[in-house]
Amino acid sequence: MIRLFEKFGIPRTLLLGFLAVAIFMTGDGFELTFLSKYMVDQGFTASQASLLVTVYGLFAALGGWTAGVLAEMFGARRVMMFGACWWIGVHLVFLGLALPSGIYPFILGIYAVRGIGYPLFIYSFVVLMAQYIPPARLASATGFFWTCFSLGIGVFGAYLPSYIMPHFGEYRTFWFALPFSIIGTIMCFFCVPKNKVLKGDGLSTTEKLKELTDGATILFTNRKIAICAVIRIINNLLLYGFPVIMPLYLCTTKYGGINIFRTEEWMRIWGFVFVVTLIFNTFWGWFMDRFGWIWPMRWFGCGVLAVGSVLFYYMPRWFGPNALMMIVASIVVGIGTCAFSCLPTVMTLEAPDKQGAALSAYNLAAGLTTFVGPGIATVLLPVIGIEGICWTYAALYVVALLLTFTLHPKQPGFDEKGHRIPGARTIGDELVEEAEQDITLVAASTASTGSPDAKTTKVMATA
Repeated sequence: MIRLFEKFGIPRTLLLGFLAVAIFMTGDGFELTFLSKYMVDQGFTASQASLLVTVYGLFAALGGWTAGVLAEMFGARRVMMFGACWWIGVHLVFLGLALPSGIYPFILGIYAVRGIGYPLFIYSFVVLMAQYIPPARLASATGFFWTCFSLGIGVFGAYLPSYIMPHFGEYRTFWFALPFSIIGTIMCFFCVPKNKVLKGDGLSTTEKLKELTDGATILFTNRKIAICAVIRIINNLLLYGFPVIMPLYLCTTKYGGINIFRTEEWMRIWGFVFVVTLIFNTFWGWFMDRFGWIWPMRWFGCGVLAVGSVLFYYMPRWFGPNALMMIVASIVVGIGTCAFSCLPTVMTLEAPDKQGAALSAYNLAAGLTTFVGPGIATVLLPVIGIEGICWTYAALYVVALLLTFTLHPKQPGFDEKGHRIPGARTIGDELVEEAEQDITLVAASTASTGSPDAKTTKVMATA
């Protein structure tokens, strides 16, 4: 099994780190699917509920922006530990003091600053990936990273509370996030390796601040990085926008809602989006390494999500309370969401001498999507309603599709237009050949001796 991961560019030294990301994000994702409805049920407006998630996203963007450079300067594991402890501490204040108080500014402020924690944890790990994994295999490994992210925040983070909430209620369900976050933190401390390169050694305070600001200023000095960042922001609009508006649309009669599903049913429908990403995050990483980075992102990412944006709204209009048809819409959204795994690779290649700044820009964009997605809902819900918001998301995916035509990264085995060079070998070819060689080795050894020899047994064990 370890050898199988290594074929996709994932060194064994990082394997438990990927698992720590999945477990920690399970805790972070616990309230994602029902927080907005919970706030409305407590007497707050939908705009207030949406603003809560929007401001959270703004602080998550701040954490994402700083994560890359901080991890390079002070060590990824150290920054991950700080982010995790910050998240756990603020979450305790949020549950123990803020929510019971019913004071909206207090709730808003505490929930917002909690948003700094999780990006420091997960995006610092991306820096380790860039240091331990060759660029040619980074897209495949990034796909696996987002698979772990989805497994935590989307699958376990949606399905577990959907079964817990009917028995314990919404407020108590929030508390079940803590064990997962604590376990992820402990795993980080013991299992995540140190940086190969630590840039902070020998740098003055001024130089360290410059490294930090480069993560934002590079967006103004490097046009390709800026375009990639815009695409990255648009990438996950649905993942953070739909959990705000869809519980209101599907589970209440407020704000134009049709109230045809129970909250736990909606949570399971949305969780299926992330079940699909478990397969397609890794698939798209492998596919892009073998067949090209940009065109799959253009058509299967931007194009498919433009359709998924409106499909989620109209499916219940067309078919009523049909969970199966909603799962079809979830599959569409899940497939499209994953087809952007090449972006961090493209961004680092566009700034080879400033990879830390490029990754900071990527993380900043990833954080901003948690701000922009619900932010669109906050601003437009009173104006154009839920249907209009879905069409707005669709239009933004079309914009991202058009922007992909400006990207021409130098991918191994492909020309500048993204066309396969005849006879050129890609990393995908190497992966397939290695797998075929292993299968041939096992078959030949078994045929000649009746059982695998020692060398073959080792290959089988590690595969």
